Amino acid sequence: MTSPSGLIFDMDGVLVDSEEAHLVAWQKLGDEIGIPFSKEVFESTFGMHNRQILPLWIGEELAEDVLTAHSDRKEALYREAARDTLKPLPGIPERLHELHEAGWKLAVGSSGPKPNVEMVLEILGTSHLFTALSTGDDVKNGKPHPEVFLKAVERLELPAERCIVIEDAPQGVTAGLRAGAKVVAVTSTKPREELSESHWVVDCLTELSSEKLMGLL
Repeated sequence: MTSPSGLIFDMDGVLVDSEEAHLVAWQKLGDEIGIPFSKEVFESTFGMHNRQILPLWIGEELAEDVLTAHSDRKEALYREAARDTLKPLPGIPERLHELHEAGWKLAVGSSGPKPNVEMVLEILGTSHLFTALSTGDDVKNGKPHPEVFLKAVERLELPAERCIVIEDAPQGVTAGLRAGAKVVAVTSTKPREELSESHWVVDCLTELSSEKLMGLL
């Protein structure tokens, strides 16, 4: 690698299959507050920041203390469920080790809070491979706003044009493009046609090689 380059990974649907844990957490929160959380709401909001999801689900703007309390409770429920249900996606963590050894600087750019990200990387055994984390705790604006990826780029200490964002959701693809990075989309949660704005669409991260990724830059 002739110049430093970075890979910024979304977490849910890219590094791990966490759909079951998130759905269980939202449904348990719904039971606690007396507002059912449907699979339809889940599918239409997956990948968004909690501050975006909660008003859409409940149907009204929420006071800051209520928003924070619901969000914190949901994430606590998620971490409880994730310990038993979280599954690495095919090629992870082996591909992360390969890309790190090839000289890529690795980062996470996720809407999830920092404790969730740290837990996932711990479960995967890959915490030591990552130079930077950018999480929902660091931003005010959820995807498709580029803030979470702009912070990851800043923490990698690289220009955006030397970075590739790896996403699974349309709003994440848009956020990566708006950050000025190249974007690879993986069809783990959405069909190929919904990810067509990205520079490259793959069906599995095992398709990624250092050589092919460098070709995007």
